[in-house]
Amino acid sequence: MSFRKVNIIILVLAVALFLLVLHHNFLRLSSLLRNEVTDSGIVGPQPIDFVPNALRHAVDGRQEEIPVVIAASEDRLGGAIAAINSIQQNTRSNVIFYIVTLNNTADHLRSWLNSDSLKSIRYKIVNFDPKLLEGKVKEDPHQGESMKPLTFARFYLPILVPSAKKAIYMDDDVIVQGDILALYNTPLKPGHAAAFSEDCDSASTKVVIRGAGNQYNYIGYLDYKKERIRKLSMKASTCSFNPGVFVANLTEWKRQNITNQLEKWMKLNVEEGLYSRTLAGSITTPPLLIVFYQQHSTIDPMWNVRHLVFCTISHGAMMWLFVSNIRFQCWKTIFTSVCKGCQVTPLEWTF
Repeated sequence: MSFRKVNIIILVLAVALFLLVLHHNFLRLSSLLRNEVTDSGIVGPQPIDFVPNALRHAVDGRQEEIPVVIAASEDRLGGAIAAINSIQQNTRSNVIFYIVTLNNTADHLRSWLNSDSLKSIRYKIVNFDPKLLEGKVKEDPHQGESMKPLTFARFYLPILVPSAKKAIYMDDDVIVQGDILALYNTPLKPGHAAAFSEDCDSASTKVVIRGAGNQYNYIGYLDYKKERIRKLSMKASTCSFNPGVFVANLTEWKRQNITNQLEKWMKLNVEEGLYSRTLAGSITTPPLLIVFYQQHSTIDPMWNVRHLVFCTISHGAMMWLFVSNIRFQCWKTIFTSVCKGCQVTPLEWTF
């Protein structure tokens, strides 16, 4: 064999080896990209970090990604983690969690998420800038928990999840016992930017709760003595809805400038006091009721069952509990502490 032929063979082998290595690296990159979420430039809330950990459950990379937005405040991190874990344990869908928090809570939140049993969770931590609320929220010491900045994160979904066309929002006080894919697949009517659970249809309205109030219509949230509210021609008896769990069509949300509409009514409330003085629920509900009046779809009410257990919180303690002998098995919104007379058994923490 001539020296020239040997050189040609060596060159061919080298090229083949190079192509093999290149192909191997390309496959690794493709696999990584299926599990990663790239950071985008965001105005307002800023992405802090993301963790593209390998999924514990087998997930088809071709599945549509399901963005789930949860706000996590410092004093309620346990609840947010329980909610996230309950979703992850009950689905094989391609879920990515957008965990909205404040800068001073990010490290504490990260320490929870670094536990071995949560490493299958794909998430992005997004910092919420309270300056977004300047001039839009009136300080009221009587509102307490509902006045915290993260309560309003749900108003800014297109900013929090800029690349998504659809997303689920849920509060940090829920436990999911079904596949989140079923909720995500809730059909929204043309022109509707969100789907909520209406209070009048909710199974929780059949549960009598001492001190929980009876706010199931618009008059319970808005001050109909105010001329600006009366001019809207909204029936006071219209059934309200619960914004603690909802599905949003973000394309339609952006098209209708829903965030701007909500901010408009927040500002007007600061100036004129448009919300009901007997408001017992979240102060995020009134502007949503106005903007989405007769312009929203509905989710199955079993996805948002409220008040299954409600006990007075004492000594500043909070525990997350499952309810004994309750037939509702989808969502459980549970606030409690060490209290007598509650038929409860402890939630099994698996992380």
